Amino acid sequence: MKQESIIVLDFGSQYTQLIARRIREFNIYTEIYPFNVDFEKIKELAPKGIVLSGSPASVYDTKPPLPDKRIFKLGIPVLGICYGMQVISHFFGGKVEKSEHREYGFTKLRVKKIDKLTKGLKKEEIVWMSHGDKLSKMPEGFEILANTPSAPYAMLASKKEKVWSVQFHPEVVHTQNGKKILGNFAKNICGCAGDWTAESYIKETVAQIRKTVGNKKVLCGVSGGVDSTVAAVIINKAIGKNLTCVFVNNGLLRLDEEISVVKMFKALKIKVKYVDAVEGFLERLKGITDPERKRKIIGNYFIDIFDESVKGLKDFDFLAQGTLYPDLIESVSVKGPSATIKSHHNVGGLPAKMKMKLVEPLKFLFKDEVRAIGEKMGIAHEALWRQPFPGPGLAVRILGDITKARLDILKKADAIIMDEIKKGGFYYKVWQAFGVLLPVKTVGVMGDLRTYENVIALRVVDSKDGMTAEWVKLPYALLNKISSRIINEVKGVNRVVYDISNKPPATIEWE
Repeated sequence: MKQESIIVLDFGSQYTQLIARRIREFNIYTEIYPFNVDFEKIKELAPKGIVLSGSPASVYDTKPPLPDKRIFKLGIPVLGICYGMQVISHFFGGKVEKSEHREYGFTKLRVKKIDKLTKGLKKEEIVWMSHGDKLSKMPEGFEILANTPSAPYAMLASKKEKVWSVQFHPEVVHTQNGKKILGNFAKNICGCAGDWTAESYIKETVAQIRKTVGNKKVLCGVSGGVDSTVAAVIINKAIGKNLTCVFVNNGLLRLDEEISVVKMFKALKIKVKYVDAVEGFLERLKGITDPERKRKIIGNYFIDIFDESVKGLKDFDFLAQGTLYPDLIESVSVKGPSATIKSHHNVGGLPAKMKMKLVEPLKFLFKDEVRAIGEKMGIAHEALWRQPFPGPGLAVRILGDITKARLDILKKADAIIMDEIKKGGFYYKVWQAFGVLLPVKTVGVMGDLRTYENVIALRVVDSKDGMTAEWVKLPYALLNKISSRIINEVKGVNRVVYDISNKPPATIEWE
């Protein structure tokens, strides 16, 4: 039986991935494709519904991004969000014009008519607007479901055409009942049953890996992180002894992490080849301060080490990676034209010399979905709920030059942060907590002596999927304990500062 799904056509909105994420919360498989995906591909996918995302573009641009208009003749429901509403208006005879004032932020939505999309909403709802264009003429055959003080056509519907549209963004948390609206579309309108579960994903993925790999060999790089661990376990379930895992110690891990990683895989009964490459990585990173150069150097040398370390082993046809959906979206916008935020060292293919194909069993999953799958596969809670750690490790948490001395400082500070966050009961409550070694020194006084030492920035954020994040308001007593311990126990640090930036506009990591 074919898996039921909803597809999101991406017109370039930074919120596109959130649409997919919210709908998946109803156990409905949702995937993102570019707005101009081939019509035959859409027919092949046979989705239960289509969502048109927002966009920084305007339909009255010289060459606006527009989908194949035949999607409206498939007989399946379509929901347009923000720019998606304008696309619908464009195709159905409405009129879009530039607003005198860009509307951005909270506004009150007044529900005028109850239908399948507005079911369960109150007469007034708080929604999040972000648009510079507006509908000045409603398409013929549509009816108004809701409006706002500045948007008379905030929600429209045409039951005849099976088309709905909203001017605001139901996918963001700022729209209080946005998830209900998306759920109404996916379940009440599209008729999705919501049978996409961790169990069904494991069964389907294991079968797919067996079909793709056959009796060939798979090489998997593991770091001890959630992603590579779950990827290794699911591939091991599929092909067993044909999987070989390699753990490269790049020296950029947390304090004594190389020891705990080896122990964990031993407990999972997965054989791992350990490679000590600390000196090589530090030598290549010497004097490098640009974060993108750091990432590329680490990624390229990692591949070199990988290539060298498996020469004595049997030939491999596939390389496994724990790539996640946000990695793809943020790095290379694989499924659509969304803007690139930063590169990821495990995204973007392999050098030709490796002559291997990729196996990425998690590449269309978000972090919490990966954890749910890991739980079903019996991976220990501590391993699954380990906080995210960047692929380049502490290299992107040391701003400026990376040296062994600076690594030692950050490793010790990080160990204190982890210890106190756990003691304070916040480790499993927050998304991420870590320290950043800044490329500045400040004056201090320790005892009766003047000091001129390093600064550690403490970063603690909460998030659901890493796409957005809010800084955590830790108790002052805990902040004081962390600061005091770092300054007193880590030689070379005399100041600790707290990062109170949200994502967006900041990213979670500093580099």
